[in-house]
Amino acid sequence: MTQATRANLSPLEQMRRRQRVGVSRTSTRSGKVSKQLSHEDERLLLQILSKEQDFIDSEVFYEDEAEETIYEDAPDIAKPDTTWYHPVMDDISSISRTRSVKSSQQVILTGAEERVLFHQFNYARYRVWKLQQEVWARPDKKPTPEQAEHLLSWHRRAGRIREQIAETNLALVLAMAKRTRMSEVDFADLVSEGNMALLRAVDKFDAGRGFKFSTYACRAILKAFSRQGMKLSKYRQRFPTDFDPKLEKSDFLETKRADFEKDTAAEVREIVTANRADLSEVERTVLEHRFGLESGGHEKPMTLEQVGQIIGVTKERVRQIQNKAMEKIRVELESNFLGTLESDNKALEPVGAS
Repeated sequence: MTQATRANLSPLEQMRRRQRVGVSRTSTRSGKVSKQLSHEDERLLLQILSKEQDFIDSEVFYEDEAEETIYEDAPDIAKPDTTWYHPVMDDISSISRTRSVKSSQQVILTGAEERVLFHQFNYARYRVWKLQQEVWARPDKKPTPEQAEHLLSWHRRAGRIREQIAETNLALVLAMAKRTRMSEVDFADLVSEGNMALLRAVDKFDAGRGFKFSTYACRAILKAFSRQGMKLSKYRQRFPTDFDPKLEKSDFLETKRADFEKDTAAEVREIVTANRADLSEVERTVLEHRFGLESGGHEKPMTLEQVGQIIGVTKERVRQIQNKAMEKIRVELESNFLGTLESDNKALEPVGAS
C-alpha cells in the first residue's frame, strides 16, 4: 500500500487493518496457497486467538482415531424445534407465564445422548485449543492458511453443538422463571438472564461425572436469578426514587371508555324515559326493573325471574320482551347517530355548494 493510499483511509479503517490477524503465506502440502480470509473470518480468527480456549478434558480425546469415534460412529440425535420459544415478543404477563411446550416440539435427551453431544462439543474445543498452542509456538505467532481454516472450522462446529444443546434445554429457563416469584424483576429480564446462565452451564458441564445436564443447569439458572434480584435490590437501595405520577402508566383509555359508557347509558335512559323508541308499557316496565332506570341506577337491578313475578309472566317471556325492547332502542340510537353525522357533513360543506 502506498503512502497516498494509506493517507486516504479513515482512522477507523486504519485501526481495523492493524488489528487484522496476519496469516502466514506458507503453501499447503498440495502446493496451493489457501484462499484469502474474508473480513468476517479475520475478525473471528482474531477473537479465537485472543484468548485461550477452555474445554472439559477427557481421555477419549487422546485415543487413536478419536475424531471418527466421537463424530462418525455416534448416533444421530434429533434437533429441537424452537419455533414456540418467543417469550419476550408476546405479552409477558399473561401469555408467556402460561405457555407450555407441546410434546411434539420438545426433544428430551437421554443420558447417553447428552454424553455424546458434550463429548463432541468439548472435542471441538479441544482441537481449537491444540491449534492455538501450535500457532503460538510459531516464531511469527501467525497461523498458516491451513491452521486458520481448521481453527475456524472447529470453532464453528463447537458453536453449532453448543447451540443445539442450549436449544434442547430452553424449556428449563421458562420453567425456572415461572417458579421464581420475583415481582421486582421484569419477566423478560429474568428470561434473558436465564438464557445466559444456560449457555454458561453448557460451557462448564462435565458429562463424564454421570449426572444429567438438567440437574446442573437448573441450579445454575436459579443462582443467576438470585444474583439478578440481589443486583436490582442493591441498585434500588443506592439510587432510591420518590413516587412520580408522570412515570405511572396512563389510564387515558380506561377513562375514555368509562366516559363513553356513562354517556351511552345516559342516552339510553333518556330514550326510555321520553319513549322515543315507541316502547310499550310492558317493555318500559321490564327495562326499568331490569336495569334500575326508574331509581337512577341506585338500586340493584332485578333478575328475569323477579321481573316476571311483577308483571305475571315467565322469565323466558321477560327475556323475549327485553330483547325486543333493546332492538327498538338500538334502531333509535343508530338513526340518531346517522342523523347527527348527516347534519355535521352539511355544516362542513362550503357555502353555495349545490
